[in-house]
Amino acid sequence: MHNTLRITEIFYSLQGETRTVGLPTVFIRLTGCPLRCQYCDSAYAFSGGQLFSIEDILIQVAGYRPRYVCVTGGEPLAQPHALTLFKALCDAGYRVSTETSGALDISGIDTRVSIVLDLKTPGSLESQRNRYENIDLLKGDDQVKFVLCNRADYDWAVTKLLQYKLDTRVSEVLFSPSQGQLLPRDLADWIVADNLPVRLQLQLHKLLWDDQPGY
Repeated sequence: MHNTLRITEIFYSLQGETRTVGLPTVFIRLTGCPLRCQYCDSAYAFSGGQLFSIEDILIQVAGYRPRYVCVTGGEPLAQPHALTLFKALCDAGYRVSTETSGALDISGIDTRVSIVLDLKTPGSLESQRNRYENIDLLKGDDQVKFVLCNRADYDWAVTKLLQYKLDTRVSEVLFSPSQGQLLPRDLADWIVADNLPVRLQLQLHKLLWDDQPGY
């Protein structure tokens, strides 16, 4: 259907990640994802959901009176009308971000949106899906995230950081430990030892709410 999106949930909470961590944010979680990362914490969004018109989405979002809106998934770009949603949210005056795997073309995203591009590490089992052409499309307001499962993932991420000079392209480069697979303290020690221009990212929502869906 024209200008409809399949939505898993719309909810209001604190942002648990990225540079706006801790700020009250409306999350729009789109249904569906072509990737199957082995550590995925939102597999419940792979299927199901309900169809919403973009107008209905905007009405729900406005009810929370937010400043920040994050469009996430699943993989938002798997639904073509996500591009229309981004524009509509920006036109409504919200500060909009989106979290994308980086496996799909980001060129159509409204330039007012802060893109959080998740480069998949070998430990994710989906690194072959990375679309490196996206890196040239990143803006100064965007962010790049690496979810790291082990030391090999860390070394791989450092290589990409240096190869693409990511810290000069975007506002934040985020290194996040995969929960239960890499100790945050170990990652912190490596970052300090190598004096990396990256930010250690822990998932605030998991610390506060034990990773309950809808938070």
